[in-house]
Amino acid sequence: MNDDHTLYDFKVKSLEGKDVDLADYKGKLVLVVNTASKCGLTPQYKGLEAMYEKYKEKDFVILGFPANDFGNQEPGTATEIVEFCDRNYGVTFPMFEKSTVLGENKSELYKWLVSNSDRPKDEIEWNFAKFLVSREGKVIARFEPKETPEMIDEKIAKAL
Repeated sequence: MNDDHTLYDFKVKSLEGKDVDLADYKGKLVLVVNTASKCGLTPQYKGLEAMYEKYKEKDFVILGFPANDFGNQEPGTATEIVEFCDRNYGVTFPMFEKSTVLGENKSELYKWLVSNSDRPKDEIEWNFAKFLVSREGKVIARFEPKETPEMIDEKIAKAL
């Protein structure tokens, strides 16, 4: 993938198994996050959901991509992930099929996100790495896993 591509060039599957064209998010500010249910950072779901609720009326969306790349911290099935997110954090932002975000088998979406970030040679460090994508579909910021939603809220607000 090269810089000519945008987020809108990708098609993914929802956790429910439905095909989703990311072009459906054209014109929105998008935060893409790799998630996990059994991680020390899992409580970030709460802050992510609060951020989504706060800004969704301003054409902001969070896209969650469960990943099992770090310490087997997302072993669940799609159904188990949906139930976990709903029961524990009331997640309403879109969640997608488990993705590989690390190494040679990294999904095409994550290859594009990393290679178009400000650190194109650096692999994703852990669960809950975040990529902010502009309304034009270009990566405009990359946030470390330990940067909580509360820590990046001001940057999101400015980008809106």
